[in-house]
Amino acid sequence: MSTTTTLTTINHFINGAETAGEGDRTQPVYNPATGQVTAELRLASEADLDTAVAAARKAADSWGDISLAKRTGVLFKFRELVAAHVDELAELITAEHGKVLSDAKGEIGRGLEVIEFACGIPSLLKGDYSDQVSTGIDVFSFREPLGVVAGITPFNFPVMVPLWMAPMAIATGNAFILKPSERDPSAPMLLAKLWKAAGLPDGVFQVLHGGKETVDGLLTHPDVDGISFVGSTPIAQYVHETATKHGKRVQALGGAKNHAIVLPDADLDNAADHLAAAAFGSAGERCMAISVAVAVGDAADLLVKKVQERALAVKVNNGTVPGAEMGPVITPASKERIERIVTEAEQAGAAMVVDGRDLVIPGHEEGFWVGPTVIDQVSTEMSAYTEEIFGPVLVVVRVDTLEEGIALINANPYGNGTAIFTSSGAAARKFQRSVTVGMVGINVPLPVPVAYHSFGGWKNSLFGDKHIYGPEGVSFYTRGKVITSRWPEPTHASGASYNFPSN
Repeated sequence: MSTTTTLTTINHFINGAETAGEGDRTQPVYNPATGQVTAELRLASEADLDTAVAAARKAADSWGDISLAKRTGVLFKFRELVAAHVDELAELITAEHGKVLSDAKGEIGRGLEVIEFACGIPSLLKGDYSDQVSTGIDVFSFREPLGVVAGITPFNFPVMVPLWMAPMAIATGNAFILKPSERDPSAPMLLAKLWKAAGLPDGVFQVLHGGKETVDGLLTHPDVDGISFVGSTPIAQYVHETATKHGKRVQALGGAKNHAIVLPDADLDNAADHLAAAAFGSAGERCMAISVAVAVGDAADLLVKKVQERALAVKVNNGTVPGAEMGPVITPASKERIERIVTEAEQAGAAMVVDGRDLVIPGHEEGFWVGPTVIDQVSTEMSAYTEEIFGPVLVVVRVDTLEEGIALINANPYGNGTAIFTSSGAAARKFQRSVTVGMVGINVPLPVPVAYHSFGGWKNSLFGDKHIYGPEGVSFYTRGKVITSRWPEPTHASGASYNFPSN
């Protein structure tokens, strides 16, 4: 007797409702822990893109004129609904991404912080006023929304990264089209339903699924005014160049190779704890993961031993299993790529301290598993150092001095995040002032700024001049307007001059 399983179909969310759209292409969605297909995802056609952009354009024209009080009312309600659906969102993330439930809930928590910041939009959009700059003339300024903006987001944070973008864009008066990763699309669809339940007008937040064709459509569509992107550096550069060429404002956040310097005076147990968590949490699939430990002088041998102990103790399992600390990687291709880079390092002479290749989880033999991996004696020529691995791999590079470690970081083409572990305030201050990196942690391994600051790196980790969320997020999604105003008395309305006015 044979049975057939009907797969869930994941649709788009256009103009306030779920819709299959006009496209006939689909793509499977997997559970990385089991390797099983769990759903089919509808991919947008060109007509679907045009429909979504037209709905966004119409919605932006009215939403941008709605009072700040009404906008904040929707944002407060949305924040309440997201907080009430944390468990459901986390389960969707774990089922399609693979990260453990506690990590998924932490991701949502950081997204909630941005919603809360966006709830303060009335004070964030306050303009400036200068009285009597010239006789009878005043000057004031304010900021207006761009119009229609799109967010292209990665698989590794299917809730947090969209929440870095959409609340800021919507609070400032824009309509927002989300193109999430095809690998874990269900949580973004739930966000769309929560926006609608919060009272957001149709067309202000939409979800459009697709691949490169959909991305290119957003980058080149004449009615899209701005693009926010988070992903790999090559794609970030492509997004920036293409969208800028088509007259759009762009913030494109790219990849990373984050280093953590550990000095001999550091608390090595504390450093090892945080290095392991930062390297292996979320299976290393974070743009802020620490992937390079820079061990200075006498710290090296003992640090490697302590990190080894912690790597071997990580509980790897299906993210729904109580006590699991790390889940699978996202796809078989990711697993193969990570294992290839580890093998290349071993063949080039690096020391395998902990080897996570060929990990098998009983009952989940078809899952996409790579265990925590620690590689010592890595040189800067090895692919394990030069490539963004995006997996649970920590490489150790040994240097003699803090200055050598800073020079190593500054020579790297990426400049996303970095950290130092030390008990010396002087060393920490020298480090924070000397490194050419956008986000710096001092005894903090993942220096992701809180929502009222802004997130973004330097060098090949950011294309465009605006960081994401926080004050720079407000600036990105708006443009300034300056008014010079004169209201003369009727009896003094003349006095025009052909000279450039000055006073």
